[in-house]
Amino acid sequence: MKKVILPLLVVTAVVFTSCKKDEKKTVAPVAEAELMGEKTGDLTLDASVSYKLVGKLVMKSGTLTIPAGTKIVATDVSDDKPEVRYIAIAQGAKIVVEGTATNPVVMTAETKQADAWGGLVICGSAPHNKSGVSGGTSTSEVADLTYGGSNIDDNSGSIKYLRVEYTGYKYTETKEFNGISFFGVGAGTTVEYVSSYEGGDDGLEFFGGNVNPKYLVSIKSGDDGIDFADGFNGTGMYWYVKDAAKSSIEASNNGSNFASDVPMTNATLKYITLVGSGEKPWYFKEGAGKQNIDNVVIGGLTNNAKGPYLYFDSSDADAKARATDGSIVVTNIKFIDTVVDKARAEISFTENANATGAGNGAEMPAWASGWSVPAE
Repeated sequence: MKKVILPLLVVTAVVFTSCKKDEKKTVAPVAEAELMGEKTGDLTLDASVSYKLVGKLVMKSGTLTIPAGTKIVATDVSDDKPEVRYIAIAQGAKIVVEGTATNPVVMTAETKQADAWGGLVICGSAPHNKSGVSGGTSTSEVADLTYGGSNIDDNSGSIKYLRVEYTGYKYTETKEFNGISFFGVGAGTTVEYVSSYEGGDDGLEFFGGNVNPKYLVSIKSGDDGIDFADGFNGTGMYWYVKDAAKSSIEASNNGSNFASDVPMTNATLKYITLVGSGEKPWYFKEGAGKQNIDNVVIGGLTNNAKGPYLYFDSSDADAKARATDGSIVVTNIKFIDTVVDKARAEISFTENANATGAGNGAEMPAWASGWSVPAE
């Protein structure tokens, strides 16, 4: 049986017009509800209700269903409600976001600035290499939930047309939320038309897993735009990243064992646009793993930043090995405003002046317009 969140408070607004004396117009009641707690079983929200996230909402089992047009607003931490605000989907539970291009689901904050609340955390049972053991499990950096396993096709639900805003709450400088964190999320999960706007840390990050995310947007992230690591094995298509404070894409294998192959990161990325990076636009990091990259528009460093657009640290022998043995392949790339070397010498690439990237060169693609950023 599905459980529907019911309003805790109903407010009726009365508006007086200037047409006739004593004439009044009654606006339809506005329903409000608070969200928090650990839930088991199905939970379905209602787009006509105004939701306030007043603590953590953790789906331990069942499915969280969010219809088109639903808006969830994370309130500020307060003395009477001091718990960090975030939404988490545990292993075995699912999230179904049913937004549309004209009516997306929005998760935002009462305070319109980065780090105002946590964000969304999803934990699946697909492989990662964080534990150092094939098929092993780990505990998520935030939300403290188990993730990982050996189910490549694990299904954590379906997300379509979702925008998350002002995320990135920091516990410490090394423990902070991303806009959306995907921990061991499997290929059975649908992730399409998802946007992170002005998050304090990474916009979207994939910790291992085999999900194949399409139509991603990350704008004004406080760290990296999109990050994948820990044995991520998926195909990403149509990603648009703009104004990341650091790298537009940070592409890693394993931070503790750069050469880890249980499994090694093996990503296929197609139709990618990266503009306005604060540091290295595409950063092959911590061994990098294998990456097949095609049709990219990249450029526009900010703040007088310097360094190759396709970059790895000189001390990263494993990333260098991947670049020189053909494990990193870059084809059909178009560079914009290149003021320094395009790539480290070890990284081979082929240029194409007609590359379209995410669909519209350096500009926001048509598929992202309307839903991916808040209205001004």
